[in-house]
Amino acid sequence: MKNMKIVLSAFLMGLGLLSFTTENGDNNIPVKETVSAKKGYEVGDEATDFKLKNIDGKMVSLSDFKSAKGFIVIFTCNHCPYAKKYEDRIIELDKKYKSQGYPVIAINPNDPNVQPEDGYQQMIERAKQKGFTFPYLVDEGQKVYPQYGATKTPHVFVLQKENGKNIVKYIGAIDNNYDNPGDVSEYYAQDAVNALIKGEPVKMTKTVAIGCTIKAKK
Repeated sequence: MKNMKIVLSAFLMGLGLLSFTTENGDNNIPVKETVSAKKGYEVGDEATDFKLKNIDGKMVSLSDFKSAKGFIVIFTCNHCPYAKKYEDRIIELDKKYKSQGYPVIAINPNDPNVQPEDGYQQMIERAKQKGFTFPYLVDEGQKVYPQYGATKTPHVFVLQKENGKNIVKYIGAIDNNYDNPGDVSEYYAQDAVNALIKGEPVKMTKTVAIGCTIKAKK
């Protein structure tokens, strides 16, 4: 019965029908937030390009990566405990797949006025501290994450280039255990990229992203 409740809760969260209590990230005070259904990409949609500022001050677009076969776009941030748990795994994804044509592109969607720990200077410091090997972009004005339909940090969108377009092939979580990488049994993002590299269809195309809610002005 307990497992059934967990599955039902995850399903309702994915549909945007469940209210839940979470931590606000900067002082661990529980905050009641309602997940609302947001329009965004579905698997098979074309993802439009963007131009966002990287931590080195340069503007970055997907079109800059001429030799890329696709992308692992991950909405993540500095403060979220879930995002922190996944940082090393995100680095490993980039190291493993960048040379095979699928680099990681990380985007911080949070408003720093709502969550100061996710400010631009803090992004620079975090990337240096962790040794990020990928672009870490700031979604200034919070215009990109709603297009994608991202709701959590982290939230993954695996894209593949097809006839000059970036087609969404997978949406959701990185894997099935945020807390302990040693206990992971399902590698969703990795499996999706491996299938694309082999020219095979992605078996698991969508999962429920587990993480902190994206911080935006009310």
